[in-house]
Amino acid sequence: MQLKIYNSLTAEKEIFKPILEGNVGMYVCGPTVYSNVHLGNVRTFLSFDFIYRSLTHLGYKVRYVRNITDAGHLTDDGDVNNDRFVKQTRLEKLEPMEIVQKYTVDFHKVLDMFNLLPPNIEPTATGHIVEQIELTQKLIEKGFAYESNGSVYFDVLEYNARGLNYGELSKRNIEELFANTRDLDGQGEKKNPQDFALWKKASPAHIMRWNSPWGEGFPGWHLECTAMSTKYLGETFDIHGGGMDLKFPHHECEIAQGKACNGASPVNYWMHANMLTMNSQRMSKSTGNYILPMQLVSGENDFFEKSFHPTIVRFCFLQAHYRSVLDISNDAMLASEKGFSRLMEALKILNSITPNDEKQSGFSLEDWKTKCYDALTDDFNSPVLIAHLFEAVKFIFALKDDKETISTKDLEDLKSTLNAFVFDVLGLQNIEENNNEKLDQTLQVLIELRNQARKSKNFDLSDQIRDKLLAEGIELKDGREGTTYVLN
Repeated sequence: MQLKIYNSLTAEKEIFKPILEGNVGMYVCGPTVYSNVHLGNVRTFLSFDFIYRSLTHLGYKVRYVRNITDAGHLTDDGDVNNDRFVKQTRLEKLEPMEIVQKYTVDFHKVLDMFNLLPPNIEPTATGHIVEQIELTQKLIEKGFAYESNGSVYFDVLEYNARGLNYGELSKRNIEELFANTRDLDGQGEKKNPQDFALWKKASPAHIMRWNSPWGEGFPGWHLECTAMSTKYLGETFDIHGGGMDLKFPHHECEIAQGKACNGASPVNYWMHANMLTMNSQRMSKSTGNYILPMQLVSGENDFFEKSFHPTIVRFCFLQAHYRSVLDISNDAMLASEKGFSRLMEALKILNSITPNDEKQSGFSLEDWKTKCYDALTDDFNSPVLIAHLFEAVKFIFALKDDKETISTKDLEDLKSTLNAFVFDVLGLQNIEENNNEKLDQTLQVLIELRNQARKSKNFDLSDQIRDKLLAEGIELKDGREGTTYVLN
């Protein structure tokens, strides 16, 4: 099997060749934690969770780094009042790091809900200020950056004058960039309008600030990812991922910083997840076409007729390729729920199938496995993989109806392969098993409460718990080894 990855830098699918055989270094741009994570973010992070799971399943040892941006950055107009962290601290009357903690916790809670695996390393921007200052000094020494009024800017014209190509990732022409850029952020400090900040001087109103050789200030947005990715993955690493919206200017600036600083392209394969839309329209707070992940799961919204379990949402998201626009709607979610139920039912049936080693099956397990792995290694094509999984589902229902047969060896192979793709690679969860586990935990709490009531001779409460459970079809049985329950 040869893994092929679509490289945004070359706009082609390329055979994946890691720097160190059998190992992968992967960096994904994480959230800026000044507000609740939105569904578009979830789509991006879920896409790279699937890629991470796939690489691991294919036998690679992956070092997955995903950062947290917890330092404020000025917007294009250079006004401190438009710093997102500053605005949120004023709105919520909290300290900046309270905002950071609040929304970092929310970010992790949401990703846990959708069963995303944590990265191996999750560095923060504020935890790497020293490295960012050192990178800035190095760029100044190499002549790619200059200090102006306490701020430091990357010199884009100087970068291109040395035969490098600012715009190579986004395929933008440098002359057009200059013609279409107003000097808002630099406020007259820049040599050129397209120069970007490596370090910004903090105004008296700016809350988050650090000492530097150029005075008190804060790092530029693009610099933090260069500092953290190279620290943990090296000056050149395998994969850099993020949303399509980060291609320019963020990732473009990362390439320029890496090349200028280290003399080599920082990343071999650039990967970008596409947009999420809802009801065929872009999600936006201003238009009202907007929903938070928790609202989709709880059903507390005006767009969907019911609540949907997080694993159903995950299943829906994976039915679009990560490079395609994903549109969610009520009909799409209902269809995903129906498809997921059929998939889970097939897995349940598979455990009750009796093999037959005497009759030949019309289903070629090896051909099916080859098709599944071909989809996985063709730029992580999740919708095609899912389509092939449903070929196996159709075969399983045929086995149930005695219209097909399977050998003992193939049955065990089908079980292990299907379970691996469904739970390990796609990252889906068996809702029924989870619900049974939660029911057991809840009943154990009620049994303990009843035992405490009996010990304190509160027999009315004890009998009330027993009788109410019995009315719901749950019978408690007291024995020498304690109390157990039976579902009637």
